[in-house]
Amino acid sequence: MEERDFLLAIQLTTGLGLARKAQIIKGIEEKRAPTGYPWSEMTLAVIVGLDPTSQIFARIAGAYRAALRRVEEQRGVFSYFTYFDDAYPEQLRQIFQPPLILFYRGDLRALRLPALAVVGTRTATPYGFSCLRRLLPGVIEHGVAIVSGLARGIDVMAHQVTFSNRGVPVAVIGSGLNHAYPVRNRQLQEEVALQGLLLSEYPDDVPSHRGHFPERNRIIAGLASATMVVEAKQHSGSLITANSALQNNRNVLAVPGSIFSDESSGCHELIQAGATVVQSSSDILANLSGF
Repeated sequence: MEERDFLLAIQLTTGLGLARKAQIIKGIEEKRAPTGYPWSEMTLAVIVGLDPTSQIFARIAGAYRAALRRVEEQRGVFSYFTYFDDAYPEQLRQIFQPPLILFYRGDLRALRLPALAVVGTRTATPYGFSCLRRLLPGVIEHGVAIVSGLARGIDVMAHQVTFSNRGVPVAVIGSGLNHAYPVRNRQLQEEVALQGLLLSEYPDDVPSHRGHFPERNRIIAGLASATMVVEAKQHSGSLITANSALQNNRNVLAVPGSIFSDESSGCHELIQAGATVVQSSSDILANLSGF
């Protein structure tokens, strides 16, 4: 079995979370792991730091065996790249707990472009849409890809502005590629795959789950050199993405709004904490690397 197939089996193994997959990456990078694949169950237990006699590992071992069989039976079904492939963007390798594998549809050349992550509230107002229509065209015309999560509200609006300006959209979703959330975004999701790149950490048949979205947010922030927040309430999921960007030494930008709008309170909180205020496209470009 080749390394890529083995890593796909690891990704398909239920019970191996982000931390244990990060240990697998580290074990391979530090050459502490065998280069013959697949690994034995004992080797897997040692690399991920589990007692091979424990009930936890017994469940993982069963899932691992099933995943190895699935990879052999469904060879060629999945389109994916691994942490160790040339297609994997270097900036994503630098984040805390980088994804072991990303499944994709679309053009991987999108990952070579400088990128801006755009996130915000799902209950966006006309003000938020107006901000995106004012700010993003001047960024897109410089060849910057726009990364977002295809959630309703600001995410969808960012992709729509990207389409209308013939830019390159990159969407990271919280389900497998065969699912869309919300369902009404399916057509937009297909358009992203045609014009840009659709990415997921989850196998194609996995539905969305609330626990997937924080995990997805770290990838959105990791793909870009800066994250811009447009309309976000306090305690918003968009702030999780912004915090992930900060933790990984990326620039965080925030669009100010009305002091009377709850939809902008999170942005104002970010600005008070040191985020860069955005009023023009040039403010964004000044905080992007590689454009």
